[in-house]
Amino acid sequence: APWEHHGAARELPLSTQWEKIVFAFDGPWDESDARITFTNLGTAVGQIYWFADCSLTVTGQRKAAVAAPVAVATSAAVATSAETPKTPQPAPITALREPVGMYSSPVKAHGALQVIGTKICDSRGKPYQMKGMSLFWSQWSGPYYNSATVNALAEDWRCSVVRIAMGAEEGKGGYLENPEATLAKVKTVVDAAIAKGIYVIIDWHEEQAVKHLPQATAFFKQMATIYGKYPHVIFEIYNEPNGPQWPAIKSYSEAVIAAIRKTGSNNLIVVGTPRWSQDVDIAAENPITGYKNIAYSLHFYAGTHRQFLRDKATLAMKRGMALFVTEWGTCDASGNGGLDFAESQVWLDFLDANNISWANFSLNDKAETTSTLKPGTLVNGRPKFSDLTPAGAFVFNHLVAP
Repeated sequence: APWEHHGAARELPLSTQWEKIVFAFDGPWDESDARITFTNLGTAVGQIYWFADCSLTVTGQRKAAVAAPVAVATSAAVATSAETPKTPQPAPITALREPVGMYSSPVKAHGALQVIGTKICDSRGKPYQMKGMSLFWSQWSGPYYNSATVNALAEDWRCSVVRIAMGAEEGKGGYLENPEATLAKVKTVVDAAIAKGIYVIIDWHEEQAVKHLPQATAFFKQMATIYGKYPHVIFEIYNEPNGPQWPAIKSYSEAVIAAIRKTGSNNLIVVGTPRWSQDVDIAAENPITGYKNIAYSLHFYAGTHRQFLRDKATLAMKRGMALFVTEWGTCDASGNGGLDFAESQVWLDFLDANNISWANFSLNDKAETTSTLKPGTLVNGRPKFSDLTPAGAFVFNHLVAP
């Protein structure tokens, strides 16, 4: 940018009332973008603070005015953005759609995946869009890491891909503390997906993976050695980088990719991007070279992330990047509020138009709005409407649609 201004930064007191704040900036203005960023520091874990009616007005050679809600949170997948107003919500879903036709294996039909330009393509070089579900954190979602769930997702939900969110956050009881038990869960789902003929993402589900490069490298080397011969398997090597900037993420990713490729595996690899896998445009300025079949993750939560993030995705694609939405939610970035099916539909239309694959987060029964299952629901056959949350009914109907 031609100029930066930090002098207007100020600390705002916590309040339940809305407050109007005006910042004035004077400086040269050319074709670069301007942005006001709201940063949330020192918050208690899990708290969400909302900033609404944010506006940006630039005077000089050009003028721009925008307005929209911006959320800043300590949890994953949050972007600061300038947005358009919300669109009206659709009528509530009252019934589940019936799957069309008989189930058939997407892997049998499409084979090994390959990145060609900005598209993920099948073995014939045709752009191919996968749609499916992401499981919840492996250490907190035992009832769904089994073959019955995978079979139901394929046959009854018509998922072409399932994502394993292998918990690797330090101190949370996942892979770093319990590698054998975690690995057993991962292998159960991968083996079931291969047997059923759907694609499966093995995701290192962590925000600070750069701190655990030796463990991640050893893990993916092991997975590639076992599963590298199967076209079903996709390696997502860094879920949502939070804190590390692109140079550090890129260095980590190149090391893990090298370990995977040394096994002889040419499976699709998905690389995380800065700020909870949102800054895809920044990664696209200096992408990973020297390796083929690399895509990059884009994550969004529809109640928080709107046109601003789609613009970043569009810019990344213009710069030559292939994207994979390995995680998205129908609610706000907290995972537990702000269901927005209208914006979810805008996102799905955008993904369809650009042949971008996606996995919804999450197939779980935790009592939060991003969950697709009501508490106590198992996945072992065709779901009933009463089994699914509003988010679940919305996503299910999109998965089974022709």
